Amino acid sequence: MDYFALFLDGICLLGQGVMHIFFVSRLTGKKQKPLHFAVYILLLAALQLVSVRLSLSGTLSIAAGVLELYAVSRFWMGNQPSVSWLAAVLAFYVSQLSFGIINSVEAALFPRFIGSPLLYPLLLAAQVLFFALCAGCYYAVLKFLAWTEDSQTPYIGLLLFPGLFFFAAELYILQTAYSFFAPIVSLEEIGKHSTLLLLQVMGLAALLCTLYAYRQLCQGFQVRAELQSLTQAAHEQKVYITEAQARYEQTKSFRHDIKNHLSVLDGLLRGGKLEEGREYLKRLETVSESLSFPYQTGNPVVDILLGEKLGLAKEIVAEVSLVLPKPCGIDDFDLCVLFANALDNAITACHSNDGAKAIRISGKQQGDFYMLTFENTCSDEPVPPAGTGLSNIRAVAEKYHGAMLTEKTGRQYYLSVLLNISSCNS
Repeated sequence: MDYFALFLDGICLLGQGVMHIFFVSRLTGKKQKPLHFAVYILLLAALQLVSVRLSLSGTLSIAAGVLELYAVSRFWMGNQPSVSWLAAVLAFYVSQLSFGIINSVEAALFPRFIGSPLLYPLLLAAQVLFFALCAGCYYAVLKFLAWTEDSQTPYIGLLLFPGLFFFAAELYILQTAYSFFAPIVSLEEIGKHSTLLLLQVMGLAALLCTLYAYRQLCQGFQVRAELQSLTQAAHEQKVYITEAQARYEQTKSFRHDIKNHLSVLDGLLRGGKLEEGREYLKRLETVSESLSFPYQTGNPVVDILLGEKLGLAKEIVAEVSLVLPKPCGIDDFDLCVLFANALDNAITACHSNDGAKAIRISGKQQGDFYMLTFENTCSDEPVPPAGTGLSNIRAVAEKYHGAMLTEKTGRQYYLSVLLNISSCNS
């Protein structure tokens, strides 16, 4: 029996080590390596040996195991301290909870088989059930937590303390309620272990509910931040539209008065007043320059937006070669969303590049479709996940029955937006 118990302990230690590393890796999004498994399993084996030699309590040995898993996550996988603590606590809590549930079943059913040849296969079956239950619980935790480091890491403290409470409660149950079962079990003992089984199942349900509530809370924070960003962007785009309308009215007024200006200039020249004529002409040039745009796309809103965005990024070489179809029917607000987000992303990418900084914007019409292309330099780093900016661009493209495509080749990034302009006019 001692050799059989030693065999079960070895299998249990090996299985838990593998599942702990796999769980931490999946939870934090870090790739596991064979060295992680080997080092951690050796640490668990050393801890088990020291615990047996020094007769350490189960609580101390489990606490040391949590510390070992934290160290592997923090220093080998490169996770943040709070994330490493949470991952280690959840990994051990789930394994101890699964162990407690199986223990409750064993304590209620197995004593009557002591001395029977059936005990060994039953213990093996219990070990298999433990691994299956543990794996299922890990899967449920990963599904309910739906980890995204950027959005959830700032609020990790909200989850760490409930996790510690569940873990401490489970350790108390394991240390005070279980011992190796005796040959005879009374109905009172069966009722006690059944109650403990129910409590531990409720503990698992409480953990999953806490994780789900945490995920919803983080999503709420993220949605609120995106809403604030969209509100700010909408305000800026309304300013662009208002300014464009004002420029249009000024240009219209200037064109209306151009005949009068030419008449005045003609009178000055006929009267031989050359200096007065030059001064008058300079004033006309000043007025006309104030009404002109550095980029001419055929849409005053886009012209103003391009002039302001690219004018602030003086270190970036910009080339704009597009004329928007006219009439098109694309709402000015949607054009602002598309161009503002594309330019913001392109300028940010250019700033991250140590070398040349350039942005090229072009457009081409083919039948009922119009293709906008934004090309910019960027760094060698991998492209970050699509954020709110690209999501807004995709929404505009889909609104006009089009599509969005992104591509990165070396230090060049391409954003293509296809719009069905026939649907705009219909």
